[in-house]
Amino acid sequence: MPQSEPDRAPGAATGLQCLHEDSHLLVLAKPPGLLCVPGRGPDKQDCLSRRAQAQWADALVVHRLDQATSGLVLMARNPEAQRRLGRAFELRQVHKRYLAVVAGALAQAPDGAWSTIDLPIAADWERRPLRTIDPHRGKPSQTRWRSLGYDAATDSSRVELEPLTGRTHQLRVHLAALGHPILGDALYASTALQARAARLLLHAQWLAFEHPGTGQWVEFTSPAPF
Repeated sequence: MPQSEPDRAPGAATGLQCLHEDSHLLVLAKPPGLLCVPGRGPDKQDCLSRRAQAQWADALVVHRLDQATSGLVLMARNPEAQRRLGRAFELRQVHKRYLAVVAGALAQAPDGAWSTIDLPIAADWERRPLRTIDPHRGKPSQTRWRSLGYDAATDSSRVELEPLTGRTHQLRVHLAALGHPILGDALYASTALQARAARLLLHAQWLAFEHPGTGQWVEFTSPAPF
């Protein structure tokens, strides 16, 4: 059952957009460039979780997006909801879709069918925090994708992505491995492709899962801002 709601006005103190709020969970729209949780150092303390907790003192972290990625993030409102949502992510019972703009032409299946990238991902210890495709040390990693169309004027494709696993930088690494890095990607794209966008063109646009309080199937959407 669709549960997407219109964006609420950001709170003056937090600058957050809340798409849904109830006694069990929050659905927030994370802007690009904002950490989900605090990082190391005084310059990395501003983050989604702290802004949320300033407005909802009971907000609890459930999952994360990369700092450069925008889009939907869930937070729990009590420990039991956090446990249930965390377990649902662990069991791959939370369905996620992203939109990206990538370099070059990705072949579009005539019937709109999905293709799958199945390439193992490992930490690139010599170039941390980067990840790399490694058939020997990598963990199994799968991403479904389908092209939404090619723009010859910009030599770029819009692509819908559905990660089946949750490795760090998975979508960015998999698309770069295909030879189609995400535009604006400061880690996995060339300098020229980084310069083609002011930000990483990757957005978490759809989440679907069983509500931790009611057991009802819910869906939330957030249109990509690019």
